[in-house]
Amino acid sequence: MMHLAFLVLLCLPVCSAYPLSGAAKQEDSNRDLAQQYLENYYNLKTDVKQFRRKESNLIVKKIQQMQKFLGLAATGKLDSDTLGVMRKPRCGVPDVGHFHTFPDIPKWRKTHLTYRIVNYTPDLPKDAVDSAIEKAVKVWEEVTPLTFSRLYEGEADIMISFAVKEHGDFYSFDGSGQSLAHAYPPGPGLYGDIHFDDDENWTEDASGTNLFLVAAHELGHSLGLFHSANTEALMYPLYNSFTELTRFRLSQDDVNGIQSLYGPPPASTEEPLVPTKSVPSGSRTPAKCDPALSFDAISTLRGEYLFFKDRYFWRRSHWNSEPEFHLISTFWPSLPSYLDAAYEVNSRDTVFIFKGNEFWAIRGNEVQAGYPRGIHTLGFPPTIRKIDAAVSDKEKKKTYFFVEDKYWRFDENSQSMEQGFPRLIADDFPGVEPKVDAVLQAFGFFYFFSGSSQFEFDPNARMVTRILKSNSWLHC
Repeated sequence: MMHLAFLVLLCLPVCSAYPLSGAAKQEDSNRDLAQQYLENYYNLKTDVKQFRRKESNLIVKKIQQMQKFLGLAATGKLDSDTLGVMRKPRCGVPDVGHFHTFPDIPKWRKTHLTYRIVNYTPDLPKDAVDSAIEKAVKVWEEVTPLTFSRLYEGEADIMISFAVKEHGDFYSFDGSGQSLAHAYPPGPGLYGDIHFDDDENWTEDASGTNLFLVAAHELGHSLGLFHSANTEALMYPLYNSFTELTRFRLSQDDVNGIQSLYGPPPASTEEPLVPTKSVPSGSRTPAKCDPALSFDAISTLRGEYLFFKDRYFWRRSHWNSEPEFHLISTFWPSLPSYLDAAYEVNSRDTVFIFKGNEFWAIRGNEVQAGYPRGIHTLGFPPTIRKIDAAVSDKEKKKTYFFVEDKYWRFDENSQSMEQGFPRLIADDFPGVEPKVDAVLQAFGFFYFFSGSSQFEFDPNARMVTRILKSNSWLHC
């Protein structure tokens, strides 16, 4: 490997007659590392055979450029901190300059993109890879107007693959460590594609190289973002193994960058949304006073009320007259969107979130370890694949699960499903529509939400006392 020009040893002729000392070999290795790093990521072009001493200023400036970009003291020297950073795993996309084929800073000229996972790493089960990529996609989807769908064959906008060493794009991987992956900016063919180095140890957690974190970073490149010098940003080039995965969220620097290309997600509007056949359900931001508004799930949380819809939720508290509107991912990045059910168990200070055949436990803004779990661990028969709604009675310490026209009852003290269930909703909650979207307990009543209507049910009188619009809780 060619050495950095300014670092070539000035040696007397007799030096060649003696082997290099250990310190000299280490210094030589450090120079090799620095030259390769600056050539790969900072557009350094040197040739030791054409060395001229006046070029040393250029090399010092390149090191200072690298140090400044990565948040180090810009000394221009290969000190221990600088060499330590050079040895850290990182994205393979340069910090300065760009892959030679890249023109300007591009972006996609459409808002719906497709991706395809071409092959898999042997390090993880396929469903774990699928989940990590889907979660990474949602990171960007939730702060832009962009939407994504997965293809299983043919050419997608973003082709995702695992490879080792030379893999056909002239940007060879280097084995375990250092360059983890690289991605190309928007465009046809190779552009937009993501390549992961399969010599890395890809994991779901922090025990190796976390696939989700790297995938989310590389997707930023696929959408048109280059590296950020902000050490808190996802688009910072160095891999951060200390990122708290359960509390991950984009920095404002990342959000500002991607929204400078595509703008923010569609803003909520007070005008009713009229669905059309050409607009898929849930693709628009829900409006709280839409007369047709329904909810996916509802729960209390430490005295507040949470109303979930698509990727969003309204947060209503006693001290704020106007409900707040948030993305689910803002508070719980690892939770899915389009939930099925939610409820709070006050005695455990825990909210349980359901989607499909899995459920999560959250306390405040933290998703608890050991989740998601399968719903069948609660005692449901194998035929039950999802929960429609749930509510927990904090006085009786019973939780009710609603599935189609039936319901189950769970004892929170014994942590077991009670005998004699399921029972028909119509038998024990007369007057309530049999298809329940969400249930809320408040003021001594149960509120059953079905479509755009809610049924206020008095459990003592065993009757419906009022029928209201679902969004009456949002001051509509």
